[in-house]
Amino acid sequence: MTQNPGRITDLLALMARLRAPQGGCPWDLEQTFATIAPYTVEEAYEVADAIEKGDMPGLRDELGDLLFQVVFHARMAEEAGHFAFADVVDAIQTKMVRRHPHIFGDGSGEAGPRSSTEQTVNWETIKAAERAANPSRTPGVLDDVPRALPALPRALKLTKRAARVGFDWPSTDEVFAKLEEEIGELKQALADGAPRADVESELGDILFVVANLARKLGHDPETALASTNLKFVRRFNKIEQLLLKKGKNPETSTLEEMDALWDEAKREGL
Repeated sequence: MTQNPGRITDLLALMARLRAPQGGCPWDLEQTFATIAPYTVEEAYEVADAIEKGDMPGLRDELGDLLFQVVFHARMAEEAGHFAFADVVDAIQTKMVRRHPHIFGDGSGEAGPRSSTEQTVNWETIKAAERAANPSRTPGVLDDVPRALPALPRALKLTKRAARVGFDWPSTDEVFAKLEEEIGELKQALADGAPRADVESELGDILFVVANLARKLGHDPETALASTNLKFVRRFNKIEQLLLKKGKNPETSTLEEMDALWDEAKREGL
């Protein structure tokens, strides 16, 4: 196949060749939307990872991998007679124009948002109007929050959506009180020897309240946890380095020794 760098048509042709009933790739031919979906999620995370690392060559490659996922799904949809890649492009272009009337005009003559905060409010208002105008969708407030989202980001979206219709605590004071209540219920479940499923449920309640607290404080819980994960890695790596100087490793050290080294790493600002 003759390729012209940068042309989406070449990528679409490559995907068609991979899925060709005669001469195609056996693995690609066996795939379905369900089997490809985990790869799509994985590629999105790898894009985020490259951004976190500031790895621009890596970001270029990961964006290509993510684009290939879009092309893969679109090809399978086209084969089934649902839609084609061009329809995907047309749908997102139409949506972006509709959700930016202050840029592309909506005929009202009204001034658009003047700040990113105002645009966020306007965006959500337009989305709500779209949901109300679409009779094919269930009108529930939370119905279109994707179930496939990781649990923590989904909890944040659920609480944001509920808050928009007034289902929200007045301040963080009530959230802290609820958090203390949920922690108490978990402690009680453990003390009572509650079944594993009940303990898991109580633990989930705590995490959900923490996600809600993050929202009330204006933070993304996923970002906050990701930052703490990196901090944990930095400090534990320091523990390993300090132990190595002593001719030891974590397996041959005591908790007290490692905890002291952790405090040392913390004092160093790691």
